[in-house]
Amino acid sequence: MGTSKRLAPYYDMQAQHRAILAAAKAGPLQSLTDRELALREQPLTIYPHPLASVSAWVRFGPEAIRVDAKLARSTPLAAGIVFRAGDQTFRCWVWGNAVCRRDDGAAR
Repeated sequence: MGTSKRLAPYYDMQAQHRAILAAAKAGPLQSLTDRELALREQPLTIYPHPLASVSAWVRFGPEAIRVDAKLARSTPLAAGIVFRAGDQTFRCWVWGNAVCRRDDGAAR
């Protein structure tokens, strides 16, 4: 029996949401500290409508997982991202080199 190529992105998204929720049980979502962000010394860009789709590494407790997210804020060194899993919305700051732009055009 074949697979549905039309529904493949949906199944991928569902699998990622399950993985995120499982990782969330390992501990709280970690974010950069105020000291690491250095917002008093670094310029901050706030995107009113997060449009850029990115892939980012985040950490729940000791467990690292790659997520599809939206870029909401940025500094020269860090990125503020937003991502969803199930009915939960997660927000955190990660180092800029933990983020790469997704070029697949998928809006999730």
